[in-house]
Amino acid sequence: MSAYGHQMEHAYSTRSLSAASEMRSSFMLESGFYITSFSATIFIAGFAALGLLLITLLVSMAMMLQSCQSNSAGILELRNINDDYSYCKIHSLHAKLNHLKEQNVPETCKDLAVQYIKGGQYARDLDLTKSVIEDYFNGVKPSQDGFDVVLIDIDGIYPLSPHSSNLFQSISNCILEAKNLKRKAVLRLYMNLQASGWPIILLSREPVKDQNVTINHLASAGFRGWSSLMMREGENSTKTNEYFSRQRNVIQTKGFRIISIISSHVDILSAAYENAGMRKFLLPDPICDMFEHQIKA
Repeated sequence: MSAYGHQMEHAYSTRSLSAASEMRSSFMLESGFYITSFSATIFIAGFAALGLLLITLLVSMAMMLQSCQSNSAGILELRNINDDYSYCKIHSLHAKLNHLKEQNVPETCKDLAVQYIKGGQYARDLDLTKSVIEDYFNGVKPSQDGFDVVLIDIDGIYPLSPHSSNLFQSISNCILEAKNLKRKAVLRLYMNLQASGWPIILLSREPVKDQNVTINHLASAGFRGWSSLMMREGENSTKTNEYFSRQRNVIQTKGFRIISIISSHVDILSAAYENAGMRKFLLPDPICDMFEHQIKA
């Protein structure tokens, strides 16, 4: 073969190799993963949004768990407070039934007594009791002869004189606020009963020598037009039950019929009254009144 032929063959071989190499390169490019910059941006943004969503979900779950734990703790604390207050209330009722004026009271009851007043529960209890009493009197009417009467116990509705001791300052304020709330509730009942035509007899354990002071207190508080004000003849001259029995006999001797008794004290309600169908209503009394004798002392 001539030199020219060898040159032509070599050139053809070189072109063949180049063409094969280009075909392999083209094949490798077509089989790879190709993505534009715009698509890559969207892809990355999607991953970022998914990560943010997962973080938000984790934070929300953590907050819900914390809220559930707080609510559970609050429920347990409320149950403990209710249990303690029930214990103090039973303690107070036991002391009243047995006339234990110097009974030692658990220290925890002091804080609960203040909370019962300041938290507004005592005012709500007064309103509920007032509604029960008014519901009853909406269904009954006074007799035409005017001898059906309602007895209202007025003791415990006047503020205690301010006490200078810091030791009992919170309890003293508690008693002041409780007496104000009770006085307003009794006054609303008094005015509603009076507007419905019921004769009202006011009853107090205080001695008759304080009658003028008591009348002034009643008038300044808005109590007017009562049928009678009954007070003790002498200071602690008789036992409480005997005093109420005597007053009952006086009322009945005058021909009056006691239809209902309204009081926040157990003694007058536990006294023996013989009228059939007579309704007794016990107004709620805060347990802070258990400490009143300590403040007076």
